[in-house]
Amino acid sequence: MARREPEFRRLKPQEFRLYSTLRPILFALEPEGAHGLTLGSLRFAGAIPPALTILRTCFRAPQRAVEAFGLKFGNPVGLAAGYDKDAIAVPGLASLGFGHIEVGTVTARPQAGNPRPRVFRLVEDEGLVNRLGFPSRGAGFVADRLRGLGAHRSGVILGVNIGKNRETPLADAAGDYLQLMGQFQALADYLVINISSPNTEGLRKLQGRDLLDSLLREVARARRAWADSQAGHVPILVKLGPDLSEDELAEAVGVIIDRQMDGIIATNTTAARPRLASKHKHEAGGLSGAPLREQSERVLRSVLRQVDGRISVVSAGGIMTVEDARRRLDLGATLIQIYTGLIYRGPGLVRAILRGL
Repeated sequence: MARREPEFRRLKPQEFRLYSTLRPILFALEPEGAHGLTLGSLRFAGAIPPALTILRTCFRAPQRAVEAFGLKFGNPVGLAAGYDKDAIAVPGLASLGFGHIEVGTVTARPQAGNPRPRVFRLVEDEGLVNRLGFPSRGAGFVADRLRGLGAHRSGVILGVNIGKNRETPLADAAGDYLQLMGQFQALADYLVINISSPNTEGLRKLQGRDLLDSLLREVARARRAWADSQAGHVPILVKLGPDLSEDELAEAVGVIIDRQMDGIIATNTTAARPRLASKHKHEAGGLSGAPLREQSERVLRSVLRQVDGRISVVSAGGIMTVEDARRRLDLGATLIQIYTGLIYRGPGLVRAILRGL
């Protein structure tokens, strides 16, 4: 089969000309260093009003309001968790046109994550492998960042993705999640229970019916108590992985609905390795980007079928082009999230998707 020409070479020049110049420079750096540079630049730009105005002007795009889990989003395109783990660049990222930004994954206590190198570009496959392992400055740091945003949130919907610390036993995982919910339920528009990263040992076992039911029972009980005492309801979503079988997906979705969660994010990265060309294809970690496209769409179809309109579904994983985004929404996803697509296409991808829709 002939290899498809990379999409970034065919995109509109006014949206991608600058990034096509910058990309070779960024790709000459090791991946985590390049990410730190771009995130730091967005943090810096977000703190300077003239720079923020320029970004908003450059990336202004048509809006397409959508409602999900009781919230109104300016458009359906969001930034997936993992890009801004510690909420250091929210204003700058919001200026790129996102309808929502999901920060994290945040852990209750600071942790360094796995040793470097832990991020690998699979350039020939337009993919990424990461085994970061939830590096986080901790809930206290992120909560302070969110409190300090104030008007700088620019109206963007803000989600917080939460996960257990590496050293927390699975039997005690609910304690971490409840602590994080307590810290962020007044600071976030929605929360995401992350139980599907392949990079924290044992975490994905929480997707199994019994452990998931036990966890979400405690989550639902705590949320009811907070809602009763503070007259508020924070939407809670659950993020599932792409490596579950049909039966496992059915069980997980059933528990999520039974415990009255508000939505599902499908999917996280995959531990599977489809046919890949890159020399980094055997690196351990979660695979994202174009190689995840088909697997993520398969899971999306299954989840949508099982949900049957009862709760909203967010599609993430392998969304690299306007066509990918349109297909996910046409399948029935209410919102979409991108991450690896930004690395290969640049920030103009947000506007390109919104124009293409």
